[in-house]
Amino acid sequence: MTSLLLKNGFVVPMTVQGEEPISFRGSVGVVDNRIVLVTRSEEEAAAFVASHAACRVIDCSEKAILPGLINTHCHAAMTLQRNHADDIPLMAWLNDHIWPFEAAQTKEDIALGMTLGMAEMLLGGITSFVDMYFEEDFCVEVVDRMGMRAVLGCSYFDATIDKTLSSAERAVKAAAGKERIRISVAPHAPYTVSDENLKRGKRFAEEHGLDYMVHAAETQDEMQQVAEKYGTTPVRLLDRLGLLDKHTVLAHCVWVDEEEIALLRERGVTVAHNAQSNMKIASGVAPVTKMVDAGVCVTLATDGSSSNNDLDLWEEMRSAAFMQKVSTMNPLSLPAYEVLKMATVNGARAMGHEGELGVIREGALADLIVVDLEKPHLQPIHDLVADLVYCGKASDVETVVVDGRVVVENRQIKGLDLKALYRKVAETVERITKQIGM
Repeated sequence: MTSLLLKNGFVVPMTVQGEEPISFRGSVGVVDNRIVLVTRSEEEAAAFVASHAACRVIDCSEKAILPGLINTHCHAAMTLQRNHADDIPLMAWLNDHIWPFEAAQTKEDIALGMTLGMAEMLLGGITSFVDMYFEEDFCVEVVDRMGMRAVLGCSYFDATIDKTLSSAERAVKAAAGKERIRISVAPHAPYTVSDENLKRGKRFAEEHGLDYMVHAAETQDEMQQVAEKYGTTPVRLLDRLGLLDKHTVLAHCVWVDEEEIALLRERGVTVAHNAQSNMKIASGVAPVTKMVDAGVCVTLATDGSSSNNDLDLWEEMRSAAFMQKVSTMNPLSLPAYEVLKMATVNGARAMGHEGELGVIREGALADLIVVDLEKPHLQPIHDLVADLVYCGKASDVETVVVDGRVVVENRQIKGLDLKALYRKVAETVERITKQIGM
């Protein structure tokens, strides 16, 4: 039995009810993979250490202790395509640059890109992520080795559905017994996957007890294509096909109207908001404030490194808040605490761990991060949550705990040679770009 105490930090529990404080100075005790103590008492913290032999103590003075951040939509392996094709319209970007690059990748290349993506996420305090890509069965072991928590979405187009569902079968078997890793089914989008194959993926998901995720209502081009083919909108089409329920995650939802927002709430759908990707590709500004006010579960996500171009959820928090304030012309829109909820509490729901992740409370899973507050951009501290959301940076994260295990300490990832990883990535990208003539 292993034990850990994060001692004397500013705890942000994300469990606020009534008049409870948003943060307080205290300690968090962990046994194996669960939080067993959350206290403001130095005496209780000392008693915890005394009662657990070989308890590891990390001094968190002048640091913040938060739940691990949750990235609910990304394509982690696309780190290999970071800056490969920029400042290009979405459809040309996909057809002329991204898809040719992906066609040249091997399974090993995808695993390498995912390793780089996970390293970036861990160093930025992301302990859990929802992925959407190919060869996810091959990546189960990679995620397990890196020590992260993940939902791996097996993505497909019409031409690849048979191959992908076979891969998903293997992924389910590979993830069996690995409690940190779950599998889901992830058709690309309503404009790239037929209605029958969208339904086929959902049937597979239901048969295997998996979640279902899809890009939806991301761009005006998509809206036009779906309207011409089906005479409706992407969200209404997905509902007409019976695909919207509490096990569905829709990425983007930039172009949704009030009727569709009500529908998303009624069906219990989770929406993964990708603020910076939406800005970069000029997709538009998602009506996040309207969705949140209507009771839709909206989470925060980075999208892929080729459309963002990073996997930094701190930047996403700041951008998401600022975009809503300026687009609604209301500085009260999407306040700091609501944005932090999107990156923690709401993300846990998308991961299927509502109440167990994204919070610091006794009994919850021990996914925690420690943020160094002694930085010029974080001083002085009038409001800790606003300080973190509006001023925090990925580089402020000092320690990361996933499932009770310290995986990042002093900004070093345990067991990973980053320089060797960078060399291998450079060699791989050079080979692929030469192969595709770019």
